[in-house]
Amino acid sequence: MRLSTRVALAVVAVVPLLVLASGALLIRLVAADLHAQQDAHLRERAAAVAPDARALLRVTAADRPAAEQARSRKLFASALDVGIRLVGPDGTVEGGPLPAASVALPAAAPRPVTAGAGGTRWRVLSQPVAGPRKGVRGTLWVFSPDAATEAQLRRVRLRVLTVALLAAPLSGLLAWAAAGRAVRPLRRLQQRAGGLDPRVSAVRLEHTPTRLAEVDDLARTLQTVLSRYDEQAARTGEALATARSFAATASHELRNPLMSIGTNLDILARYPDLPGDDRAEVLEDLRAEHARVLGLLVMLRALAQGDLVEEDTFVPVDAGELVDAAAADLRRRHPGARVTVSTAPGLLVRGWEQGLRSMTDNLLTNALVHGSPASGPPAVEVVLRRSGDERAPAVVLTVDDHGPGVPPEARAAVFERFHHRPGSPGSGLGLTLVAQQIALHRGTVAVGDRPGGGPGARFEIRLPLSGVRGGEPTPTLPLLRRDWLSAQRRQEPQGFHKDAP
Repeated sequence: MRLSTRVALAVVAVVPLLVLASGALLIRLVAADLHAQQDAHLRERAAAVAPDARALLRVTAADRPAAEQARSRKLFASALDVGIRLVGPDGTVEGGPLPAASVALPAAAPRPVTAGAGGTRWRVLSQPVAGPRKGVRGTLWVFSPDAATEAQLRRVRLRVLTVALLAAPLSGLLAWAAAGRAVRPLRRLQQRAGGLDPRVSAVRLEHTPTRLAEVDDLARTLQTVLSRYDEQAARTGEALATARSFAATASHELRNPLMSIGTNLDILARYPDLPGDDRAEVLEDLRAEHARVLGLLVMLRALAQGDLVEEDTFVPVDAGELVDAAAADLRRRHPGARVTVSTAPGLLVRGWEQGLRSMTDNLLTNALVHGSPASGPPAVEVVLRRSGDERAPAVVLTVDDHGPGVPPEARAAVFERFHHRPGSPGSGLGLTLVAQQIALHRGTVAVGDRPGGGPGARFEIRLPLSGVRGGEPTPTLPLLRRDWLSAQRRQEPQGFHKDAP
């Protein structure tokens, strides 16, 4: 059933009830007004005939028949249109319209009351009347038929019932027309929303305000739902693209190391008596290929996680603690390396802690592996500080090494996937992961020469400093590029300063 029909039926059911209820109240008010007018007339007539009633009691007590008749005529003439009954010690005198003897009257009626049942009703008023002599007292009753009031009330009831019967269909038709007009914008909205198909068109719901709050609110809700659907569909598409790219990249990049591992295993199986030196060389190749496969899978997994991370995983991260932990882990894995760290306390970055730690680990490992001096132990200097720009405060991380450096023409290419110099032990994904995390956190990276004129490279990372207001960190901007794993690989010239193993 349509909404307009429901509204019309509801109005048809409710309006007559409201009219009848209002009519009942109106009848009570009209009855009260009519009785008030009738009661005022009774009091007026009672006040007018009271002197004649007293005079009649006086002549009756004096036993003067002629005067008694004259006073009776005068009493009835003063009563006009009401009935009179004077009850005295010597009898009762009555005239005019009176209730039948069978009608029960109250013992006294100092205020007008209604008497009678079934047939004609009467408004009755009584008041005591005292004669000139002591002990001569009587009661004056004044009667007015209630027929006129009842007739008027019947006419009012009939009119209320007629209005109720006429109001039901008329109000139903008007309500149906008004409801149909009111829901017309809702029907147009339904038609526009029903015509949307995200599989064949990118058109989304357009709504012109109708000044109907419910329709406009529903349109905004639908637009919000469709926008969230588009976001989730896009995220699902990104996830599928990342999964496909992960499978394709892993299949492509793992083919050679797995074939090499298979060849070495065949050699060991075919020549069980292989000399010790040759056997050791084969085992060393197996270990290197195993490490390469493992490192590649770890890096691909990290890139996939970075492409799929959501902003609600961003939390305030202490950059100083993160850099100290990464440096300590690097010293543990490379005991002979010289790693110096200088950090400032209280530098908070709002971000994905796992991604920031992975970025720092790969940046330090890259400097250690590819930035070793020609002679002597590898050395890395790490400095974490706050930028001097107060308008855009940032955390600045610099990593200096003592290797051959990065030529200016190759500084952009080092962040591409699988880009590494010949003979590099890395997977070619470490600095790509660094670039991914910098982009996710709205940061910047610069590659240059190590200050001081000596050999080596400097990587300088800038990340926005997290501001804290009222205990709540300021939110980051929306995430940027999300296709570090699924994007097509650029064909760049091979450089020689790249990533971590």
